[in-house]
Parts: sequence; structure tokens; C-alpha cells
Amino acid sequence: MLLTLKIMISSQTLCSTGRASSLLTALLFFFFALEAHAQIVPSDNDQVVVIGSRFPIASDLAPPGASVITAEQIRNAGIGNANEAIRKLGGVYGRQNFYGTADYDLDLNGFGSDSANNLVILVDGVRLSENEQSVAVLSSIPVDSIARIEIMHSGSSVLYGDGATGGVIQVITKQLGPAPLTGSLVADLGQFNDHAGRAFLSRGWDDVNVSLNLSDEKSDSYRVNNAITQKNASGALTWYGADSRVGVRFDIAHQEGGLPGALATLAQFETDPRQSLNPHDNGSTDINRYSGFAEKTLGDWQLIAELMTRERTVQSDYVSEQLTSTYSGRQTEFTPRVRQVSVIDGFHNELVMGLDLMNWNRQTDSSYSMAYATQKSHALYFRDEVGAGNARVAFGARRELFEKSSIDPIPYAVDNYQVNQAVNAWEIEGSYHFAPEALGFAKTGQSYRVANVDDNAYTAVPNVALLPQLSHDLEIGATLGDKAQQLTVRIFRHELTGEIYFNPLLNGGYGANSNLDPTRRQGVAVESKLQLSHQFTLAAQAQHVDASFTGGSNDGKELVLVPKNVITAHLNWLPGDGQNAWVGTQWVDAQRYGGDFSNTCAALIPSHATLDARYARTLGSWEWSVAGSNLTDRHYFTNAYGCMTGIYPDDGRQMKVSLRYSF
Repeated sequence: MLLTLKIMISSQTLCSTGRASSLLTALLFFFFALEAHAQIVPSDNDQVVVIGSRFPIASDLAPPGASVITAEQIRNAGIGNANEAIRKLGGVYGRQNFYGTADYDLDLNGFGSDSANNLVILVDGVRLSENEQSVAVLSSIPVDSIARIEIMHSGSSVLYGDGATGGVIQVITKQLGPAPLTGSLVADLGQFNDHAGRAFLSRGWDDVNVSLNLSDEKSDSYRVNNAITQKNASGALTWYGADSRVGVRFDIAHQEGGLPGALATLAQFETDPRQSLNPHDNGSTDINRYSGFAEKTLGDWQLIAELMTRERTVQSDYVSEQLTSTYSGRQTEFTPRVRQVSVIDGFHNELVMGLDLMNWNRQTDSSYSMAYATQKSHALYFRDEVGAGNARVAFGARRELFEKSSIDPIPYAVDNYQVNQAVNAWEIEGSYHFAPEALGFAKTGQSYRVANVDDNAYTAVPNVALLPQLSHDLEIGATLGDKAQQLTVRIFRHELTGEIYFNPLLNGGYGANSNLDPTRRQGVAVESKLQLSHQFTLAAQAQHVDASFTGGSNDGKELVLVPKNVITAHLNWLPGDGQNAWVGTQWVDAQRYGGDFSNTCAALIPSHATLDARYARTLGSWEWSVAGSNLTDRHYFTNAYGCMTGIYPDDGRQMKVSLRYSF
């Protein structure tokens, strides 16, 4: 199946941010006053989400336009990791990373090659995003431990801080509570010598639950010199009281394999996309996360605090260039927060206040750098939401202070600096139920991102750190229908100043990290789901985005590595007799090659479509399945750092069979 869609929006579609903010504020308070004594629309409180306030809330109070991927959806589609679930079920565009692993660069709202630094990824409230130019290793989260994945597609720096301009992705793991021994054992076998084993165990008593996840995966992978081994282990111990909850968790991940690198020319890709020009390069990543949390309810007040420490070691051996490097980093976070919920005269009020404290450092050991870099941040934030009848309005603000330094003793180093920076975020948002199955919503605010250690390691002016990036964000949308048939449409805009990006035109054509001239992302996104019958469910997501410069020497030119249109659709068949089938497709429009800031390259990265499918049969406690990705064996690529050069091929067709035993 190949879906096509062309959604065009003009520059007049969205009004200026300043005028929109004033109008939005007036409209929100008008609806609020109008509905002060109206009846609240009935809700389904069986499910909860966290992403809206950093506290568990009823699903009907979730941020309008947010998406939720459930564990059942992940299993029905045969998804192997959280990153894949976000792309194939959440409709989020993913770009092949430089290492050829399963952790694609995820892109919310069209931020191109710097997309990973313009969204925040969390696991159970703890930040997984890195303070460097690297993707969050979502594959380190055992897929069988995932309860749901929540996605918010809008600027969210008030609650989530640095980098939350494109949005937030939160992975929530299973908390089974008091329950008998349950678990599953899974074995996978696939092409390219792909084999994996996973185990999940959980046991609960009256007030204690313990869970354990183990996985081991090995594969030669699609490309030459891209064999990979990944081992994950995680466990949690949770104590439940009448009005409190305390727990500890550990996550240990080891990943090693070959680094196939880029292909030098488009001709090489067209001749053999599986080849590697660097047949001996290799690397490894080790991540150890240890966290604890405490939760307490005191009347109308709820308190939560999380403490996490993460150790990350990355080793690379680029034999082709005779370069070796080791990055050893540690990050510690403490995130206490409090919520007060009250209902007075028909007004529902939720106040959230908190602190985010972080201390990060990294030691580099290589022939080209011996830098020791640190970053400390302290943030104070609040958000207040008032609901009356069918209306909700919220406002919030955040102040965050950063202390950053880097010391590199190598004589020719260009990343020696010490700088303090302060940034602010704010937001106003609201929603109104015009009917039980018709919700309108809007949000405006300011989000930010600060330069990380890799951004500041190679700048246009040596030893000078980059300025913070600010974005004025606007989102307007509506949701129609119920859970069986639902349509959500969002119009969004990000007006950025000082965007942090690698500019290939600087430094005599060698490029450098810089603060760009003003830029803009604007577009429209559509998400729908339809219960065709009691057996068939259809879901689809589509996004059109324009990303361009709005000032400076590149005014009007398009930004690179941003497909204008992305469409994802999947059909699920559940007849209720132990069978299950799932079919998914994604079409990605053409996009400019990385580095083509001047928009002069004679070609674009071609559009492509992929097709995935899975069939499963359950017999008692056993389930067997067969699944395939890119079934048409389409040769394509989503990442290339130069005009028809520096190409990182994506995977061709892959098939696998799986056997699961559940108890």
C-alpha cells in the first residue's frame, strides 16, 4: 500500500506569535469564564498518563493532541524496541544514525540533523537524553517491560527544560503491583544471522513487587561490518503503602559492533548499499543507570522525588583513520516536585511546582582531545491548570541556570571555556469541549535549548561557547470523535532565534557549530484511528512541515534533512480466535541533502515507502509469529551529510520468526 498526501499551508496560515499569544489568552479566559458552572464532560479514568504534568493523571486530562502507544499495540506489531515503536506506531520520522544501530534519530516537527537535541526522552520520569551530540539509547529499555509510550508534539520546556522544543517522549515501564508470578520467555530467529532471547519476570506480594528483564541479541545486520551484540538487564523493586510508594531500579546495557560508516558516492549506494568502505572500524557503548523514587500523598498534596545516576562509556576504534577515542561520562539528577489538586465551587485546580537539579561531566581520551567538560544546571518551575465545565486553561514558567566549562590541555585545543547562562520558558494553553466528541485546543509559549559539550567543542570562534537557542512556539488544533473513531489535527509553528546547528558554510567550507540566523518550522499534522469492525482497526499519521531560514544571508532557503511530508498507516486484525495480523507502511517525501544550506545541490534525497507485516498465532500459553520489515526490499537512505555523498544506507528486507511462552 502506498499512500500519498500533499498538504500545503501558506505563510498566512498562522498569524504572528505575538498577536496569536494575546488573542489566545483572551479566548482561553473567555471560555473559562463562560463554563465556570457547566457540567464536566464524562471521562474514562481507567487509564492514566504522566506526560501532561509529570504526575499520573486521568487519560481524559492528558495534553490535547498527545499520543499514547500501548504495550498491546507494540506486541501486536512485533516491535523489537521502543525506538521502532515510536516510528512505526507513533508515526514519528526517524533518521538512520551514524552507527547503523536500531536507535534512529527521532524527529518531532522537522528539526533535521539536530532533531535528537530538540526533543526530550524520559523513562519513568528520568531523563534519558544525553548532554552531547548522540541519540538516546532507547534500545537499552527491554521492550517487554514497557507499559506505554507517551508523545507530546509541542514545545514543553516549562516542565521538561532544555531541548524540549520539538516535544517530549516518555516511556513508562510496567508497575504490576501485588500479583502472582508472571512473565514471558521469547526467542527470535531472523535473517543475517539475527538471533535474540528475552526474559521478563514479575512477582508481587501484599505491599512489594519485584521485576527482572534480561535480553541478549546478536546480528550480522544488513550492511557489511555492522554486526552488533546487545545485552540488557534491568530490574525494579517497589514498595506500596496506603498513601505512598518507594522504589529502586537498575538498567545495565552493553552494545558493541562494527561501524560501517558512510558511502562516498551515490553510485556506490546504487551499486551495493550493503558495502562498507571501513571494514574494520568498531565501537562499543556501556550504560549503567541506577535510580530511586519516592511518592507520598498528604490530603490534596502529592510529592514525588527521583534520584538517578547514569554512567556512560563510549569507545571507538576508527582503524581506517588510525583514530581511537573513549568518552566516559556521569550524570546525576535530582527532581523533587509537588502537586496540589483542589475542587472549589465547580473549579478544578492543579498546581505543579518542582526543582530539576543536574550535574554532568565527561572525560575524553583520544589523540585529538583530552577535554574534561562539566555542566551543572538548576531549574525552578511551576504550572497551574484550572478546569471549569468543558474548559481548561493552564499557564506556567521556568527559570534555569547553567554552569558549563571545558578544559583541554592539548596545545591546539579549541574547546577551552567557562560560561554561565540563564534561560526562561513560559507557556499558556487551554482547551474547550464544544461537544462530547469535539475538542479544540491551543498553546503558545517559549522553549529553549543550550549548546551541549559537542556543540561547543568545534565552533566558528575557537574557545567561545554558543549562545542559548530560543523558540517561540504556537500550536492550534482539534480532536473529533471517540476512542473508536478519532481524528486529531494540529497546526504548529516554531520561530527560532540562535538555533544551534552545524553550518557547513563556515570555517572556509569545513563547517562549524554555530548559532544560525532566524529559522522557522511550521506545518500541519493529522492523526486518526478508525475501528472498521470488531476485527479490524486502522490508524494513520501524516505530517507536512516547511523548515526554512527567515533572515540573514540564507533568508528563504530550506533547511536540510527535513522531508516535507511523512505518512504512516497500519492495519491490525484481531478476530478473537488466537490469531493476529498487522500491516504497516510509511512514505517519506524527498528532502535536501545534509550540508546543502545554499540549496544548490542538483538532487534531493529520494522519497521512499516501506512495508512491514506480522502474523501471530496463540495456542494456550504459547505464541509463534513471523514478521518482516521493508518487505519490498526497497533500497533507500535517510541520512547523507553532503550533496550525493556521505550516504548512510537504511536496511533492506529482513524476516524473522519468534516463539513466546507466557505464564
